[in-house]
Amino acid sequence: MSDLDPLMQLFGRKPPETVHEMREMLETFAGFLNQGLPEVGAFHEAVSVSEGVTADVVVPPGAGPHPVLVYLHGGGWVCGSPSTHRKLAHRFAEAGYLVFNVDYRLAPEHPFPTPLDDCIEAIRWAARTAPEYGGDPSRLAVGGDSAGANLSAASAIQLAGDPACPKAALLIYGVFDFATIGDMPDELAATGPMLELGERLVGMMVEAYLGPDRSEALLADPRISPLHAAHRLPPSHVMVGTADPLARQAEALAKALAAANVAHEHHVDHGMPHGYVQMEFLAPTRPAIERMVDFLRRHV
Repeated sequence: MSDLDPLMQLFGRKPPETVHEMREMLETFAGFLNQGLPEVGAFHEAVSVSEGVTADVVVPPGAGPHPVLVYLHGGGWVCGSPSTHRKLAHRFAEAGYLVFNVDYRLAPEHPFPTPLDDCIEAIRWAARTAPEYGGDPSRLAVGGDSAGANLSAASAIQLAGDPACPKAALLIYGVFDFATIGDMPDELAATGPMLELGERLVGMMVEAYLGPDRSEALLADPRISPLHAAHRLPPSHVMVGTADPLARQAEALAKALAAANVAHEHHVDHGMPHGYVQMEFLAPTRPAIERMVDFLRRHV
């Protein structure tokens, strides 16, 4: 049995074909991923941020003031929630970070720019609210995976110069340039488990978020493709696996950050698929989380 066999069992060897099916799959997947939650100081579920937006607040053990991490979950802009990423949020709280795990509104019901606007407002709210939970808003970072990495980078860019501007960003297998979203590594086999989602499913997610008519100008907007304003990002930890269709997205962002002299790290975990940071049955997962914690400790 390979390390990835559990993924195939969870997918039932058939990828989702609609937004509804994708949401159901991810929620089912979450029950498996969230087993054995780490101990934390306190957990506050679905705290109101603004109309239609909430956040789970995960308080670390011990006395504050704690550094703050605003976490933006993945799910292709159409699915996912704090509950699907609960264990990962608890891991960061276990390491000493006050975590605001944001439940932003989703496409297609709420297309661009609503999810991004929600995330920006949530970061500002977290900066204001952190002291109530023992957090230090002067030590605030943002992070997210997949669509959440896209939203994290775009939010950080839009908040550059703002009092709530994140001091660092965790950018986990994200989309950073929509114009090249289909540019996959040559060596990536089309039979890989995560690639069964297919181009049609990726197209469905992109259309749900951006609509059917996408001009070059729209795709180059840094609010959508943060690669185009990489120079405005804070110190960034960029990570991806070699079995991820978005590996070239991470590589391109790392090159842009280097060209702009932005402090960053670019980690590529061999053989790892999209979503692996939540899959603790895979050996590289916990070391990847530990690398991110180490990065935060050095920059926040």
